[in-house]
Parts: sequence; C-alpha cells; structure tokens
Amino acid sequence: MRIDIPEDKDPIAYVWGEMVPEIGIAASTFSMKVYDHSTLGLREFEAARLRIAQINGCVFCLDWRTERDGEKVEDGFDEAVARWRTTEVFDDRTRLAAEYAERYAQDHHNLDDEFWARMSALYSQAEIVELSMAIGSWLAFGRLNHVLGLDTVCVLTQH
Repeated sequence: MRIDIPEDKDPIAYVWGEMVPEIGIAASTFSMKVYDHSTLGLREFEAARLRIAQINGCVFCLDWRTERDGEKVEDGFDEAVARWRTTEVFDDRTRLAAEYAERYAQDHHNLDDEFWARMSALYSQAEIVELSMAIGSWLAFGRLNHVLGLDTVCVLTQH
C-alpha cells in the first residue's frame, strides 16, 4: 500500500472517507450509483466493467462480479471479455460494450464515425451516456485503488 493507514482503520474507509471526505464520499456515492441505478443488461454491464478491470489491473475489480436479483454472469465470463473480439458467447451489444470500454480507456481519440454508427445502432443515446459514465467511473476509481495499492484490501457490499 502506498498510503499510510492507521492500524485501527479500514483502508478504503480511511482513504475515501477520512483523508479527503468532501471528494471521497462524493466519489464513492457516484461509484455506487453506477451499480444501483444501471438500466444496462447485466452481460453488457459486466463486459465493460471487466474489460476496464483487466486494463487497470485492479485485483479487487477483477475478482468482483456484479449481482442483480440473484443473477451473476457465468464462470469464465472474464475470459470471454479478454477475448471479446473472437468469443462466441457474446451478443452484439455485449461485444460492443467490451470494445467501447477498451477503446475508451486506451484509444478514445480514435472513436470514429464508424464506431459511433455501430453504437447508435445498438444503444440508445441515454444508454450510451450511462455506459460512458460507468466506464469513466470504473476507469478512474479502479485505477486509483490500484495505483494506491488499495485494490488488495478493498471490500465492498456485493451488488
């Protein structure tokens, strides 16, 4: 861990809630709203989230599986996300969500008209905005936790 944490403190609560409470609590609230209020399908949501986790290298995020109404993606879904271009287990929306996450994180300057035409054919404008905000949240906060070494001690309520 790259931040000194008092022995009697939970690392995540301390860093996010005590060290910078005005920023950390707001960031945490935004992060949780992405899960609590998503209208996206679970598979496309998890494809984008896991692709960002793979890119960030966040240990916790790689192990996490979002749960909705008792449902989670199947075992091996993370491996399919890593092979999003060639996997046969994704529908077009799920594949595009993984692609968007990767390009958002690594090649956002080259999201061209062809890409946006494909996005607009499969996602509503509201869904595009929602997915963009979710990807931004995962990219920023997963990377923050990994960079600070918090991703090996992160414990959150399962969603």
